[in-house]
Amino acid sequence: MNPASHIERPGDPEFMTSLARGLAVMRCIAIAERPVTIADAARYTSLSRAAVRRCIYTLSLLGYVAQEGRGYIVRRQALSLGHPYLSINSLASRAQPALDALRDVLGESCSLGVMEDDQLCYIARAEATRVMSVSLRVGSCLPLYCTSMGRVLLAGRPNEEQEAYLARTSLQVLTKHTITAPQRLLVVIRSAGSDGFSFVDQELEIGLRSIAVPVRRRGQVVAALNVGTSAARMSAEEMRKVLLPPLLETAARLDS
Repeated sequence: MNPASHIERPGDPEFMTSLARGLAVMRCIAIAERPVTIADAARYTSLSRAAVRRCIYTLSLLGYVAQEGRGYIVRRQALSLGHPYLSINSLASRAQPALDALRDVLGESCSLGVMEDDQLCYIARAEATRVMSVSLRVGSCLPLYCTSMGRVLLAGRPNEEQEAYLARTSLQVLTKHTITAPQRLLVVIRSAGSDGFSFVDQELEIGLRSIAVPVRRRGQVVAALNVGTSAARMSAEEMRKVLLPPLLETAARLDS
């Protein structure tokens, strides 16, 4: 998601555009795998270089970012912003050892995600090998409609909420396998609910297959647990036979 869509809100006197711009630049630097230049941040946020320069100057003075070479990186001070959320999120804390153990047994990357603002957001992750072109970490977000965890989370919502989500969401074709027809997606999402798992085959990215199961709290779906692997390494049938049982066992231990 391009943060530019959240930076400007014309006609809203309560909205602080300068704060939104600073947060957009901060997020750009935080999710990057290398130092971010002013030009990089300007392209990502759709802000002018002058505006990005002022944001970075302010963030530097406050101790949230620091210069490294020609670019900027996040400093430890930035962790203080997310620490309260992570510390109160007991599910993520409890899940991390379970994810680590599952990764070690399966030799594949495992993740825990929740639904936030119509997106799948990662709250815990144990990476074995990277199978996507982008790096996923705690705080990363992906679309709900084309991810195994996203479909599991949608399956846990009432039918009318599923329909409303699909009506307001831009369903983009990400690969030749991506399902974007709303009625077909409804069938797939509701099948995930009745089957107890969701399998996605190269809809988000070519070469990536994933399988996910729900994590419940008092009977309600509150999160999703998944394993992602290379399509060249494991067939769809093998994933169901080999990965699904330990996934279900781990999810059951996290249910509360």
